[in-house]
Amino acid sequence: MNAEWSASVVARAQRHAALGEPARLAIIDRLMLGDASPGELGEALGLPSNLLAHHLKLLDQVGLIERSRSEGDRRRTYLRLRVQNLAGLMPTALRTAPRVVFVCTHNSARSHLAAALWKRHSTVPTASAGTDPARRVHPRAVATAHKHGLSLTPARTSHIDETLRPDDLVVAVCDNAHEQLGPRIPDRLHWSVPDPTRTGTDDAFADALSDLADRIDRLAPAVRPPGGSDD
Repeated sequence: MNAEWSASVVARAQRHAALGEPARLAIIDRLMLGDASPGELGEALGLPSNLLAHHLKLLDQVGLIERSRSEGDRRRTYLRLRVQNLAGLMPTALRTAPRVVFVCTHNSARSHLAAALWKRHSTVPTASAGTDPARRVHPRAVATAHKHGLSLTPARTSHIDETLRPDDLVVAVCDNAHEQLGPRIPDRLHWSVPDPTRTGTDDAFADALSDLADRIDRLAPAVRPPGGSDD
């Protein structure tokens, strides 16, 4: 056997070592389906800030997490799982919900795109809403959806208060909506997807759709309707 291991083998060994600690594995489980700030992670997992910082540093060093600045409150940082650096560790059947509701601020792009993607991947019903809805769905969101074989028509924007039902699984797909919801909906998921309307380019909308598609690929197999089957 070679004395010198390939860089990929060494990297995999380091990641396995990092995951061989219950708190760090719990962090990965929490980030698998949604993003979180360090404070949210510490509260959810009952970890003091100094110990949490230690675990996050180790996970960062082996390439399992990355950080992004909130588009809402710029003082906040969100942690995102680098899922491409994991293999064979995907959770399944983690959530039960009668419906999945995707929420962004204006309900004009990301939340509608997410709902359209969800319909392609799951039989669990879906809806979308906004915390401050715009007057219409963004034309580039409609065009991007059409380009990828999705339909946003007919579609209208709606307020979360008009949309949300008891026991819905809420997924906030933007930082502003997540921060605005606060403790109102404590058991929600958060995806820190950059707002494509800020630049308004085709590439920005395509990137948002790609980000959402990757996350829905992970979430859809993990959500079951009440009763335990999505067939």
